[in-house]
Amino acid sequence: MRNFPSSASRAPIKFRMPTSENLVPIRLDIEVDGQRLRDAFTWNPSDPDSEIISFAKRTVKDLKLPPTFITHVAQSIQSQLAEFRSLEGQVMYCNEKIVLLKVDLRVNNTIIRDQFQWDLGNLDSDPEEFARTFCRDLNINDPEVGPAIAVAIREQLYELVAQGVASAREIRVSKKGRRMDQFSNSKGAGSGLDLSKSFGSKASVIRKRKDWHLYGPMVDFLSHEEVGNLETRKIGG
Repeated sequence: MRNFPSSASRAPIKFRMPTSENLVPIRLDIEVDGQRLRDAFTWNPSDPDSEIISFAKRTVKDLKLPPTFITHVAQSIQSQLAEFRSLEGQVMYCNEKIVLLKVDLRVNNTIIRDQFQWDLGNLDSDPEEFARTFCRDLNINDPEVGPAIAVAIREQLYELVAQGVASAREIRVSKKGRRMDQFSNSKGAGSGLDLSKSFGSKASVIRKRKDWHLYGPMVDFLSHEEVGNLETRKIGG
């Protein structure tokens, strides 16, 4: 059994992702002239903005999309980074806080469903390492699955810390109420939790013993025909 590092006494820090690497989840869903680009990945907000255009050009070229996609890709990344950077000057608290995260994805022919509790205050947590170990333990060989799981985790963590910062800012502006935990509205808070699975020293994952039957991961592999039927239904409706 592994104990998490205590974060109860940590001083406030400037807003960032609550993970070992400050990587921002980026999701693209762009349609131009009947062609669609969907992708999800992480981005280092400290990288120069000139990298965005270069990345957009490479992506469009690799996927053989029309050049008109370049501007749309770059603008989507820039707008999501601008939203993140607008919070960077705000204060966030990294007290220990257990939240419930859920993964429900289809990547190519692989379906993954899982839920687990995560210590939002552990700044050493590593979603990418968790995803790699998850895939290795469950014999998932598709190289696109791990990054998709990591992005899904980062999206939920980002939403939770952004909500916490926004709530704290509203409290300061209104000058009302008492001092609050930044993440008092998060789900899954608790103490004395048992670990049923450890995904490395930077994982931050918890599964309650009494909930093992609910928290087991589900992985299913679809045939090419089943994937085709799903895509047909998606296009039709």
